[in-house]
Amino acid sequence: MTHRVAPPGDADTRTRILRAAAALFHARGFEGTSMKQIASAAGIQKSSVYHHFPSKQDLLFDILSHTVDGAIGGLQEIAHADRPARERMRLAVRHHVVNLVNDLDNVACFVEEGKALSPPHHAAYVAKRDAYERCFRQIIEDGIAREEFRPLDVRLAGFAILGMCNWMVRWYHPGGPNTPEEIAANLGDLAVAALTGTAPVHPAAVPARAVVGSTEAETGR
Repeated sequence: MTHRVAPPGDADTRTRILRAAAALFHARGFEGTSMKQIASAAGIQKSSVYHHFPSKQDLLFDILSHTVDGAIGGLQEIAHADRPARERMRLAVRHHVVNLVNDLDNVACFVEEGKALSPPHHAAYVAKRDAYERCFRQIIEDGIAREEFRPLDVRLAGFAILGMCNWMVRWYHPGGPNTPEEIAANLGDLAVAALTGTAPVHPAAVPARAVVGSTEAETGR
C-alpha cells in the first residue's frame, strides 16, 4: 500500500485550514460556515480546502479529534496519579481550563459543534468525549471510595464539573479581569467544595462583583 508524501508547505496549508475553520465554527457555528468562507479566511482557493478535506464534516471531525487527542494524555496522567483525590481534581480542572484558554476556538468547537457530525463521525466523537469524561469520573469515584468526597451520583457530578468549566467558551476572552490561573484555581476550589460539601478554600480570591461584571461584559448581557 502506498502513501502520498505531502509536498513542502502541504502541512502548513492544512494547519491554516484547520485554524481558520475552528475560528469560523466558533464564531458562526458549523451550519453557518461555508467551505468558501473557510478558504477565504485561510487565504487559499476552495479547491485547496477540498484537496485536504473531502467534506466539511471531515474538517470538523479532524478539529474535534485533534482537540481531545491533544488533551487526554495529560488528563489521564492526573487521573491515575498517586495523589489525594482533592488534589487530582484541582489539577484536572486546571488542565482543562488551561487547555481551553490556549486552544479556545478548537475547544469551543468540541463543546458546541459535536452535535453537527454525521452518524459515523458522531459515534467516534462520542467515544473520544466519553474517554475524556471518564478521567473526571475516575477521580470522583476514587475520592468517594477513600472518603475524601461525600457519596454522590458520579456521572452527574462529572457532568456538573465539566459543564461549569466548559461554560467558559461562552464568556471567556483574553484580557479579562482574571488570569487563566486565577480562574482555574477558583473553579477547582468550587469543584472540590461541591464534592466534599465544604466551603471553597479561596472564596475571596476573585471578588464576586468582578466575576459577575466580567461575565456580563464579555457576553454582552
